[in-house]
Amino acid sequence: MLGTFGGALEARQIDASGGRLTAEVTGDVERDEGVLVIRRIHVAMRLVADEKVRETVERVHGVYAMHCPLYRTLYQAIALSSSVELTS
Repeated sequence: MLGTFGGALEARQIDASGGRLTAEVTGDVERDEGVLVIRRIHVAMRLVADEKVRETVERVHGVYAMHCPLYRTLYQAIALSSSVELTS
């Protein structure tokens, strides 16, 4: 998901390279009949960027997931979510 989001930003001339885009991934695991099952995954992304690109970043964040192979593969089986925070 991070790679797809970063690529979509780069396509719009927003630099996501060199560690400017990072993510922390968390998940919730539950037992289902004694088997550990991943139920939810959240990708919290941080982008070092100027405030002037916020609108574009938020627009891209709103649409990138359905273009992501990982998301499209898993979203019907696992609750996937993401967020993005701009930092300077």
